[in-house]
Amino acid sequence: MRKLLNTLYVTTPEAYLTRDGLNVVVSVDKEERFRIPVMNVESIVTFGYLGASPGLMKLCIDNKVSLVFMSPQGRFIGRVQGATHGNVLLRKRQYKLSEDENWALHLAKLFISGKVFNTRGILQRFIRDNGSDKEVGSVIKQLDWRKKRILQAENMDVLRGEEGHAANAYFEIFDHLILNQKNDFPFHGRSRRPPKDEVNAMLSFVYALIANDVAAALESVGLDPYVGFMHSLRPGRSSLALDMMEEFRGYLGDRLVLSMINRKQVNKKDFIRQGDESFVMTDECRKEVLITWQKRKKEMIMHPFLKERIPIGLLPYSQALLLARFIRDDLDDYPVFLMK
Repeated sequence: MRKLLNTLYVTTPEAYLTRDGLNVVVSVDKEERFRIPVMNVESIVTFGYLGASPGLMKLCIDNKVSLVFMSPQGRFIGRVQGATHGNVLLRKRQYKLSEDENWALHLAKLFISGKVFNTRGILQRFIRDNGSDKEVGSVIKQLDWRKKRILQAENMDVLRGEEGHAANAYFEIFDHLILNQKNDFPFHGRSRRPPKDEVNAMLSFVYALIANDVAAALESVGLDPYVGFMHSLRPGRSSLALDMMEEFRGYLGDRLVLSMINRKQVNKKDFIRQGDESFVMTDECRKEVLITWQKRKKEMIMHPFLKERIPIGLLPYSQALLLARFIRDDLDDYPVFLMK
């Protein structure tokens, strides 16, 4: 199993990244603030517009370090990628299967059923920890029913419709899971662009982190993260990463956001209103989320299919590896990540 290395998150918007020998150097206003040997990092994610020097980009490419550029609000801008070293036969088969409607539908069903199962698990855990809740219990039953319909979907349009109904039901009850700071963190449903409240701002930010980790994992096992089976192909869109991250949204994303709010690791002052209907996190809030995210990735779990203890941060890699095996016909089916 691959070793879990550090991800370097550069949250200062005015930061500029350069190279000094085999070191990554972070400077602000031409003053060095931080440096680290490139062999000590697995990926670099920078939130700003100043970017990085060509020398630093080459250093990352030569050492297979992912370099990702995000806006200060956490929106994906681009990724520096060197020559493709993946298995050409694996990618050729991936491209062929992506055009097979039945094969793509089968895999999409697994991704979405996994997503529904894991969000259902969040609600079950809430009841287990806090006692019976009629409304939450009703949504659990609805998700059970939706999951069955998802697995029975005859085409991608029906599947997307069932996914939408399941997501709406889940997010309609999401505010019940916020136990502390309820008045400071109102939530009236999922809103993406722009996020219309503090909770949505956190969810969008964490989902972007998950998508980046999944894309890097797919690259590392030889798959093309831009050719998916459910999300439509679009220039610059990592469709396969968006497909696979569905099974991680609840377990890695939603639980982190709920935990930080309920433990009061963030508060209302950590967010800035932009215009009438948009919220962004402050720089300090982003740092706190990233610190918590990094700690979470180091926690150990028993992988439900591999039956091996791994760091949570390696979940995207382990699932990418299993997907590659399924595409190569080394596995009879793709074992979607299901966690209770």
